[in-house]
Amino acid sequence: MRHNGWVSTPNFSGAVDLGALAAQKDQQRKTQAALAGAPDGVIVDVTTATFQAEVLDRSMTVPVVVDLWATWCGPCKQLSPILEKLAAEYAGRWVLAKIDVDAEQQIAAAFQVQSIPSVYAVIGGQVVPLFQGAMPEQQIRPALDKLLEVAASQGITGTLVDGETVDTDPEQVEEPAGDPRFEAAFEAIDAGDWEAARQAYKRILDETPADSDAAAGLAMVDLYQRTESLDPTAVLAAAASGDVAAQLQAADVEAMGGQWAASFDRLIALVRATSGDEREQVRSRLLDLFVLAGDDPAVAPARIALANALF
Repeated sequence: MRHNGWVSTPNFSGAVDLGALAAQKDQQRKTQAALAGAPDGVIVDVTTATFQAEVLDRSMTVPVVVDLWATWCGPCKQLSPILEKLAAEYAGRWVLAKIDVDAEQQIAAAFQVQSIPSVYAVIGGQVVPLFQGAMPEQQIRPALDKLLEVAASQGITGTLVDGETVDTDPEQVEEPAGDPRFEAAFEAIDAGDWEAARQAYKRILDETPADSDAAAGLAMVDLYQRTESLDPTAVLAAAASGDVAAQLQAADVEAMGGQWAASFDRLIALVRATSGDEREQVRSRLLDLFVLAGDDPAVAPARIALANALF
């Protein structure tokens, strides 16, 4: 995630583009560095012909995370490098299986894919949905750690080494290094305790106000809480009324699905149509979603459009 500075005038549009490009290159460098040290076979492109061996059979000894993507999918381009980086960091404790849904339509049909990116786990031959849409790294890590716990409870504790699976003692496996201050937030998220997670992130921001990961975590927790009881179909239908609250909910639903451009366009149009406190509420929501979207290509033009809408 990148620092969410609000662009106050259209004259800074070039800086926004350069910042987005630099962030993209930085992410690519981090991914390439992580992949350089990844065990053989930890990231595999799967076809219908190899699905049985690479996913179902492999899942009997090590968890397999399935990334369903397509070349035309913008959110996929944001999510896939994060998953690849994490697969390398976890060093064979789980395998990332990448499946192009356009090329492998039979597999996509078997998973009943409704939107992409969609991420599933396969443990012992059993498919478990993980999440849909582009998610920030700090929210994916707890899901992966939970996945490893579930796999271990079923006796699946293998690690991929040089393309082969070896048995490991889960108590001796070293966890990936991370900031311990985030553990309270991750545990609260796992428990569905949004208020506790919010307070944990706020404590981090009180200590280090510029911590972009904590800011993104706080924004994500707020988004989870706002959307957990919503029916996406009903929300999007209600937004046709033009009501501000309904439009804000619709933008949240689109963001949860990784439809960043649609969410941003909706809110920018709402900025133009509102004034006073309502306009400030919409602007603030946009800034939060910019933090969550990170380096998604939709962010830079949306920042410029927001500046134009405000002035």
